[in-house]
Amino acid sequence: MQQEIENLERRAVDYVLDGDKRLRDIETRLQSAQEREDAHALGTLYAELEAHDGFSADSRARTLLAGLGFSSEQCTALVGDFSGGWRMRLNLAQALMCPSDLLLLDEPTNHLDLDAILWLEDWLRAYPGTLILISHDRDFLDAVVGHIVHVEGRQLTLYRGGYTQFERTRAERLTQQQAAFEKQQAEREHMQKYIARFRAQATKAKQAQSRIKALERMETLTAAHIDSPFSFSFREADHQSSPLVDLHQGVLGYADTQILEQVKLQLVPGARIGVLGPNGAGKSTLIKTLAGTLPLIGGELKTGEHLAIGYFAQHQLDSLDAKASPLLHLARIAPQEREQGLRNFLGGFDFHGARAEEPVLNFSGGEKARLALALIAWQKPNLLLLDEPTNHLDMEMRHALTLALQRFEGAMLLVSHDRALIRDTTDELWLVADGRLQTYSDDLDTYTRWLARFRQQQQEELRAANGDASVTDDRPDAKTQRREAAERRQRLAPLKKAIEKLEKELAKAQTELSSIEEELSDTDLYGADRKDQLKQVLARQANCTQKVEQLEERWLEGHEELEVLEQAEAG
Repeated sequence: MQQEIENLERRAVDYVLDGDKRLRDIETRLQSAQEREDAHALGTLYAELEAHDGFSADSRARTLLAGLGFSSEQCTALVGDFSGGWRMRLNLAQALMCPSDLLLLDEPTNHLDLDAILWLEDWLRAYPGTLILISHDRDFLDAVVGHIVHVEGRQLTLYRGGYTQFERTRAERLTQQQAAFEKQQAEREHMQKYIARFRAQATKAKQAQSRIKALERMETLTAAHIDSPFSFSFREADHQSSPLVDLHQGVLGYADTQILEQVKLQLVPGARIGVLGPNGAGKSTLIKTLAGTLPLIGGELKTGEHLAIGYFAQHQLDSLDAKASPLLHLARIAPQEREQGLRNFLGGFDFHGARAEEPVLNFSGGEKARLALALIAWQKPNLLLLDEPTNHLDMEMRHALTLALQRFEGAMLLVSHDRALIRDTTDELWLVADGRLQTYSDDLDTYTRWLARFRQQQQEELRAANGDASVTDDRPDAKTQRREAAERRQRLAPLKKAIEKLEKELAKAQTELSSIEEELSDTDLYGADRKDQLKQVLARQANCTQKVEQLEERWLEGHEELEVLEQAEAG
């Protein structure tokens, strides 16, 4: 997946097709054969094109674009007509279009809505090659990957399972690492005391020297530093109003284009709302209208006397002063505040020391997003309007933002493709669809299924519009689909039950191993009078370690077998 686009004059669909290099090579040779009127070459090349599935390439490219949120009209628009975020989607579509054995994706969900992310999850699960991706979306990782490679301290550590399993396993390793570190520190301290005491004594010099060498050979274990560099809160508003916003019979959109109508809503302090809806349904339109950056077409909008809005949107990152530092940005809105107070506040967003004085020009997207959030948090909002605030943010910052939003006492309206953020910070869901805004009473899992049906309907309409004869009415009815799904679940149930049993046994064994490691961290256990007890504990550790490894291997084999069966059932 490329990060830049050079040719801005290509049509979007053509740019995506450029990802299939072999297709373009066949087309070039076809054109040359046509110019030469070489009938034999033409016959061979048309057979090669058919074998490469080239006749359906245009349809497949448009399907990719539709899955990533592009309309039929946008498929033929020029690449240069799209914003930066949509160009990144084009790069993603081009990478997916390329037949490959190895697919490398760097933050592919950054500029996607939730419906596009769900579509991408389905696509990547069906991808037959090897996938290596970087992502800070935990739900996306859980849905797509089978292993996590963690980069820390210049080392790579491989963990089995998705991100949630990685968190659990790493937490256990950190506990063991901390115990080993504390044990080693005690041993080092004991050696150093011995060296300091006997180094100058001729009778003990040899023993002291041997301990010095042992100390040099001893591997230095790093303490388990797991503290996040981020810690902040949204400063409490000086005043509150109730309601903060009251919209009646609102008509929302751009100029003469209505996107939402008959919108009725009221926001009061403490409201915590996640806004759902398909791509282009009007989620951002709603946020912009409430923020006052988009005028209301019709209806009545009343705001509270003490309304103080904190508005986050991606375009705000571009509006930051590129030549100004984080410290100067904050000083401009807080001229009376002491510099140290501003520095302390910025430190919670990991802008420390000289970094707080560097110009924004050199900042990454994540650093700009953190600065934008810092400016909002400082201004004591009582209403937060957040449109995709986690784009560019890493896991640690997303966790810090989650905690800050949980502590926030004002009202919040959140649009995000980060399902974990929505689940952890909102207690009410609204759905924007078909030109209406309504309360959504189901949960996120139900919404993803609804969105999948909505997306499937859109894709069928697109294929029908392109004249794809595969769209027919011979699809199985809902009753048949439910029966077949039930039969599949029944066939897979024994294996799933066995895997669940293994997971419980593995968790129990890992807990036992952690308990043994804790025993071994007791320095008294290494005394001369407790050799037998130490030997017993070490034997238990070896047996338990072997048991954990065996259970992990069986668990992995079970999952692989389940995956094969599920693919066979799907086929």
